[in-house]
Amino acid sequence: MATLALFIFVIVHWLLQALIWLVIVAVIVDWLVNFQIINMRNRLAYNVVHMLQSATRPLLRPIQRVVPSLGGLDLSPMIFVIVVGAVDAVLLPAAYGAIVGAVG
Repeated sequence: MATLALFIFVIVHWLLQALIWLVIVAVIVDWLVNFQIINMRNRLAYNVVHMLQSATRPLLRPIQRVVPSLGGLDLSPMIFVIVVGAVDAVLLPAAYGAIVGAVG
């Protein structure tokens, strides 16, 4: 049972890490678009940017409702990375320890 719990928690850990990296890549690509380094008339660039925005918008929207942008600076990606990183570093190991301790 402990091996199954470890397997599940490792999968959850990697999914949380993937979400963090997805948001970081989306922010960097958004900066490149805003500074006109990436040309949005290129069909491939447009598709990649659209995919990243579609994937990260639902993750960041709840934070954007609570925390307004400060002078055009959106803090929601930074807050998302901090919260998900804290869940991954603190709550996930605690939950694993509680489950393994309860099972035996």
